[in-house]
Amino acid sequence: MKQIFTTLSVYAVVYFVLLAVVLGLLYSYPQVELHMLMNSQHTGFQDAFFKYYSLLAEWPLYILALVPLIWKRKELPLLFAMSELSSGAVVQILKHLFHSPRPIMVFENYPDLLLPLVDGVEMRHSNSFPSGHTATFFVFFTCCALLLAYRYLHSAQPRNHRTWLLFSLGSLVLLGMAALGGYSRIYLSQHFTLDVCVGSMIGFTMPWLIFYVSRYKILKLEK
Repeated sequence: MKQIFTTLSVYAVVYFVLLAVVLGLLYSYPQVELHMLMNSQHTGFQDAFFKYYSLLAEWPLYILALVPLIWKRKELPLLFAMSELSSGAVVQILKHLFHSPRPIMVFENYPDLLLPLVDGVEMRHSNSFPSGHTATFFVFFTCCALLLAYRYLHSAQPRNHRTWLLFSLGSLVLLGMAALGGYSRIYLSQHFTLDVCVGSMIGFTMPWLIFYVSRYKILKLEK
């Protein structure tokens, strides 16, 4: 188990670096000003990309998590299901505890500011904190990173600097895809940066905890 966490050190370190940067921005800027700063550059391509990329968290990721069943590999579906259920529960508890308004509601108090919106996106009005979509993105790609590390450590291929570099690059691609999903929620003005930040923390943490607790009895991974 320690080997897996060590193998994913690049994934974890880069995530915490990104988290530290975002926390620094949250400390330095008021909520509305930071939203405008993070969401100031819109193009037609980006509008279309983030509009559809964000939708991955609504059901396509759940379908992708079932793909390993084709090869009778149930580890990813099980890990994803348990992680998603636990993170979803935390997200829903916090959403209904805080009842935070979405950006479109908050910006009604700032008539001099034009909230960047994307055509065709249905805007939400309540339960902004934390971002459930972001949690789902991080749950899925962190699960993928954990199982990728497990397969890397148990592969018959020799482990050397080249294979480790390829693995690390692959894990960083997964992290980048998760972060991109989180940013899509800011770009679409569905969430503030704080919502996305906390959503990522939940989605990042739960798979590690579930993997640690269930690695032998439920996931039945080799010791």
